[in-house]
Amino acid sequence: MKVTWESGDAYELYMGRWSRLVAKPFLEWLNPQPELRWLDVGCGTGPLSDIILNHYKPAELYAVDQSESFIKSAQMRLRQGIQLRVGNAMALPVDDNAVDITVSGLLLNIPPAPDEALQEMVRVTRDGGTVAAYVWDYAGSMEMLHHFWEAAVEINLMADVMHEGKRFADCNKPALRQLFNEAGLTEIALTSFEIVQEFANFDQFWAPFQAGQGTAPTYLVSQPEADQAALRELLRERLPTASDGSIKLRARAWAIKGQVDKSATPEEEHEPTD
Repeated sequence: MKVTWESGDAYELYMGRWSRLVAKPFLEWLNPQPELRWLDVGCGTGPLSDIILNHYKPAELYAVDQSESFIKSAQMRLRQGIQLRVGNAMALPVDDNAVDITVSGLLLNIPPAPDEALQEMVRVTRDGGTVAAYVWDYAGSMEMLHHFWEAAVEINLMADVMHEGKRFADCNKPALRQLFNEAGLTEIALTSFEIVQEFANFDQFWAPFQAGQGTAPTYLVSQPEADQAALRELLRERLPTASDGSIKLRARAWAIKGQVDKSATPEEEHEPTD
């Protein structure tokens, strides 16, 4: 099943709203100096770049995403001061040592070879610069997806192969540390951020899944109408709904950062700092 990531507006409703909640504490944790040259890899519709532009006074800001539609959405949302480019994370359209800090939100689990994507981030970042990223704790605490897939598997056992909690079980601290260490990054540190997303009612929760953007929505719209309806009603019964009809769901993101050391051997072991 080919997962669709094309509509910027649909992405905003489905995952962009979650990413925006993580982006702020992630950047606060990085605590960067002003006037840096930035790169946002896998920028999507621009939630991370938006905060960088408005709060961190970048000298330059590049943002790359493989979706032309997402880049167009980002252009509409962000003011001037950003250079948006369509490109692949495994072959970034950015010169060597072009930036001081490279960041990436919700990307490292997506490329077929995350190590190659990370090496590209190191390539474009100057010696002594910073590479940092965050990903969902898919196997631990991403309640929206957990509820969806648990219900989907009850209706169709084959849905289990699409479950992000199973497919991205290595989105955890040890795996992220190993990935950064093997890329030759030093001064590696990790943390986590807990966020809560509130939906006014079930329809607000359900609507993004019907747009077909992302793994779970793509799965949903591929199913027979009867199965879609059964999944909707099963979720309606099981979601933690307050007396006013609102629904609050939690998510955890793992965040990691490291310093670029281009004199280091990529496989060299580095002492943890957290």
